[in-house]
Amino acid sequence: MTNEEFIKKSKQLVTDYTNDHMDKTDGVHITNADVYVVWSAKTLQNSKALLSTTVSDGMYYEVTLDGDKGKIYFDAYKKFQNISYSAERVD
Repeated sequence: MTNEEFIKKSKQLVTDYTNDHMDKTDGVHITNADVYVVWSAKTLQNSKALLSTTVSDGMYYEVTLDGDKGKIYFDAYKKFQNISYSAERVD
């Protein structure tokens, strides 16, 4: 699977997951155009991508391709909190 094919497949997985888990009363339906890649990397036959959507639900997604096994793993996460800490050195 090329990197472009992997990204396309990842966006489709996120689109499908989001639409399947969206509150139906919201009447929201997203397309692949509403999914964006935050970060991606390809090493040898393996790929990984972190993705999110334009929906303001705090969700983000991690998609991993295990090229040896020919499997894709999909993880969905919810951000609950963002805390800022000082980067000062601690002795």
